[in-house]
Amino acid sequence: MIYQLEANARNLALADSVFAWVERAGHEAVTSIITMMELLLPSYRDHDENRIDEFYGLLSTYPNLQRIAPDLKAADITARIRAAHKLRTPDALQAATAIQANATGFITNDPVFSRIQEFETLVLDRLL
Repeated sequence: MIYQLEANARNLALADSVFAWVERAGHEAVTSIITMMELLLPSYRDHDENRIDEFYGLLSTYPNLQRIAPDLKAADITARIRAAHKLRTPDALQAATAIQANATGFITNDPVFSRIQEFETLVLDRLL
């Protein structure tokens, strides 16, 4: 959930490194379609049509990034995660998407995902 990065130079440099890794041939990243909603929300609140267009362009064309829409299996995994780890629904859905896609790692700025054992969580703030 890279949208949660704070806007400081060190975090941005770290995010750039993550994006550069994803862009390399042979690498693959997944994200829940809920990420798009979370990215767009502030732009819609601010009525920032240019930023909305930028996010659509970025997420719809980003190399090696698969966007996964929730389905019945994701709903089941999400409910199990919520029950076991007491995550909020959006966070549980993000984790469920990673699990459903067999992701081995999860990059975020929210330590709540460290509760999930099915993947390794990298909390960006802990690297700074």
